[in-house]
Amino acid sequence: MRRYILILFTFLTSVSYSQIHEVGVFLGGSNFIGDIGRTNYIFPNKFAGGLVYKYNFNPRIAIRANYNTLPVNGNDNESDDILREQRNFSFNNTIHELAAGLEFNFFEYNVRSLGHTFTPYILAQVAAYNYKTPESVVGGNVQFTSDISLAIPIGIGVKGRITDHLAFAFESAVRLTFTDDIDYTTDKITSLNFGGNGNDFYTFTGFSLVYTFGRPACYADNE
Repeated sequence: MRRYILILFTFLTSVSYSQIHEVGVFLGGSNFIGDIGRTNYIFPNKFAGGLVYKYNFNPRIAIRANYNTLPVNGNDNESDDILREQRNFSFNNTIHELAAGLEFNFFEYNVRSLGHTFTPYILAQVAAYNYKTPESVVGGNVQFTSDISLAIPIGIGVKGRITDHLAFAFESAVRLTFTDDIDYTTDKITSLNFGGNGNDFYTFTGFSLVYTFGRPACYADNE
């Protein structure tokens, strides 16, 4: 019996120390680029937040997952386009996003190794997100339904050490979507068919704070 307990303990210890993880929070601002309102690609104006998990496969590559809640809005009165100002339409939506992909460090990164505690990085993911979309107009009021679609988050950031187990990052990433109705624009309803400039975009810019655990932190020892 003792032998089995020792084997189990050795196995669990090995797993614990051979896989390096990071968990944390991401706080910042979101903004929208579409047929309504401003067209600035990076103009965070709505408070947004999320959770982040990373598995550091090696000092250059991390497998990463996120859950984010991203409010987005647009107001034609804030646009520099005279046609949008004259149209005077606005919208509010909330995107709930689940994403997974890769984070690639430009330099080798390990918060416990001097000279490797800071690096720029790039991010590429695939995301599924939920949002509300117009279904019909009844008595001048828009009726909504919930929909799910896909997006491609692509971004760039920098990250660095705070302590042996805490790290920070600053990041900005744009989501390339496959839909054009986040801002309620749709060719299914005549009064909301504003034409447009293709599929919608939304961005998330902000800071993250993560806690790392394993040995050594931020390095996946696969030996």
